[in-house]
Amino acid sequence: MSHTIFVGIDVAKAHLDVAVLPEKRTCQVVNDDTGFIELIAWLGQPEDTLVVLEATGGYQMAAAAALAVAGFGVAVVNPRQVREHAKSRGQLAKTDKLDAMILADFAQRNQPEVRPLPNEESRLLQALVARRRQLRDMLTMETNRFQQAPKALAKSISRHIQWLEKELEKANDDIDKQIRNSSLWREKDNLLQSVPGVGKVTSHTLIAELPELGKLNNKEIAKLAGVAPLNRDSGKYSGHRIVWGGRAAVRAALYMAVISATRYNPIIAAFYKRLKARGKASKVALVACMRKLLIILNTMLKEQQYWQPRLPKTA
Repeated sequence: MSHTIFVGIDVAKAHLDVAVLPEKRTCQVVNDDTGFIELIAWLGQPEDTLVVLEATGGYQMAAAAALAVAGFGVAVVNPRQVREHAKSRGQLAKTDKLDAMILADFAQRNQPEVRPLPNEESRLLQALVARRRQLRDMLTMETNRFQQAPKALAKSISRHIQWLEKELEKANDDIDKQIRNSSLWREKDNLLQSVPGVGKVTSHTLIAELPELGKLNNKEIAKLAGVAPLNRDSGKYSGHRIVWGGRAAVRAALYMAVISATRYNPIIAAFYKRLKARGKASKVALVACMRKLLIILNTMLKEQQYWQPRLPKTA
């Protein structure tokens, strides 16, 4: 869809700074329901309007949802893309109003794709998966501290470890319940976990953090997850490919799955061995396996097909 009006919204916890192109209008509203009503009225008709916000730790979700319900095209973009765009435009100064204008300019020049926003259930699942990740990280840090702690602190750390273990167990139960209560997610979970190497954590992370899985083609899903090889050729430096960007939580889940899959999944294990035999570094081979596993999962969800030892060619 072609847009003619472009809105950039810089999101803070307390307020939203808004810029509109090509009119070069700006305003600031409170980041709550009252502010959303004021903003929607100020923007006017939603037709032909593209609104761009950065993903800012969840503070953008309520505003994005309100604008989408009001009929505006809304795109939530990666902050790194916007920073690179600002540099390319020579915009080094940084204020909330300038950031909003840069977002509007990014919207006008790039016109990012408008995708459906997650509903309340999806946002809850994403929050639960993120919370489990936080608890697991804290548990790892506290366990490391306990191993080196003096006796005076050992009891305190031990109590905290026990509390974290209980909270982690509860988070896992809450995620299981959330997925089992949805027939769509339950079927996805069963399909994903039928693949050797893909366990609960990987499956739940993909369902929550990569809802596009099974809906995009293989190149698109690999790029979205951040496991697509990208050219990095310049002068004498050529032939090298790198992966970057994408969704860090998805890549971390795929990495852990591949560590297991290189041992227990016959397709991934054989692929890894072939890459190593060709002289590929272990890290390069593992990333290639992550991409292959993701493409297999994408194909399975698209075709509603459970794991088979010999799947159709996917790459």
